[in-house]
Amino acid sequence: MNPYLIVILAVLIGKYLLDVIVESLNLRHFKAELPPEFADCFDAAQYRKSQAYLRENTRLGLIASSVFTPLLIAFILLGGFNFADHMARKSGLSTIPTGLIFAGILLLLSWVINLPFSIYKTFVIEEKYGFNRTTVKTFILDTLKNFFLLALIGGAVFVGMIWFFTEGGRWAWIYCWAAVTLFQLFLLFIAPVTIMPLFNKFIPLEEQELKEAIEGYARKQKFKLKGIFKMDASRRSTKSNAFFTGFGRFRRIVLFDTLIQKHSIDELVSVLAHETGHYKKKHILKNVLISILSTGLMLFILSRFINNPGLFKAFRMERTSVYASLFFFAFLYAPLEMMISLFSKALSRKYEYEADAFSARTYGKPEAMIGALKKLSVDNLVNLTPHPWKVFLSYSHPPVLERIRALRSIKKVSSKQ
Repeated sequence: MNPYLIVILAVLIGKYLLDVIVESLNLRHFKAELPPEFADCFDAAQYRKSQAYLRENTRLGLIASSVFTPLLIAFILLGGFNFADHMARKSGLSTIPTGLIFAGILLLLSWVINLPFSIYKTFVIEEKYGFNRTTVKTFILDTLKNFFLLALIGGAVFVGMIWFFTEGGRWAWIYCWAAVTLFQLFLLFIAPVTIMPLFNKFIPLEEQELKEAIEGYARKQKFKLKGIFKMDASRRSTKSNAFFTGFGRFRRIVLFDTLIQKHSIDELVSVLAHETGHYKKKHILKNVLISILSTGLMLFILSRFINNPGLFKAFRMERTSVYASLFFFAFLYAPLEMMISLFSKALSRKYEYEADAFSARTYGKPEAMIGALKKLSVDNLVNLTPHPWKVFLSYSHPPVLERIRALRSIKKVSSKQ
């Protein structure tokens, strides 16, 4: 059997089995009794509701994987990629347009398979647990906007990669790396003002007392705010959050309108202080650098597999091409990508602890941050007791109880000083 095919099938089946094992462990890791820390904000009925919510989402995810994985394996073994290539080549166009048609066929098939699961999650599970506010019209418009952005941004990157690896010779991966990096940085700057407003409205914060409290904190920290915005997240969901986005004059703090409705001023300022901590600790810059380096590594390895006959044979392909190489390489790169992802998630969890500590020390009200974390957990029906393996493999944030313990330890140290 083709060695590349063996590796690809092992990766696909291995990932599926790992997901099944870890998700099963996570479901069995439920604690019947509510953790004492949440006794003041989570009643027994809500706690059971959070567990039921996790159970339904987990089952849906496993069903989706159980459908998608066998279909993908069958698609590979039965020559589905070769059929898509035949369809693309019938156009009689040059390499780049043919590659775009090939990619479009594959992405459309993937979307069709995933659509029922997306609809079920939004209009059945999220509706059942009181989160969904997405109308059918909004869902359709979001889908169309996502298609447009994927065609525009993803298509531009895809075309650039085909061109560089077709014309760039030995150093194509370096040229491509430089171009992709510049494009990524460009998007980081313009996304907050051009892309994100396609999906949500961002209006300057109107609540005067809250605005003054945030600006007062920012002045003490010598943190120049380019804008404090409220986002109409309630159009789609009752879930709440906040985030920091953009660079330079496009930098902005964004608070969900649902967050503002449910939290006190001290809690909201502590959340903002947490986001400020990410900036002050240079977490965002470090993540960008890691992304750039991992992209360079990926492109370097990719350059060794462009038009690889053995790899194309594994996918039952009759003809080689740069555009198909980009898709096929992703299957081989998956294990390394997973290792990089594990490192990135572990680093992200570390950064969250650091940002929590920054909030507690600079705002001086760790209990406010603890209160915010508790309300966010209750409002979003967060799993309070995830299995350690689930955390290790999937969590970009530490479990909420661990974050609260860390904040309480800071409070104890501060009280002794």
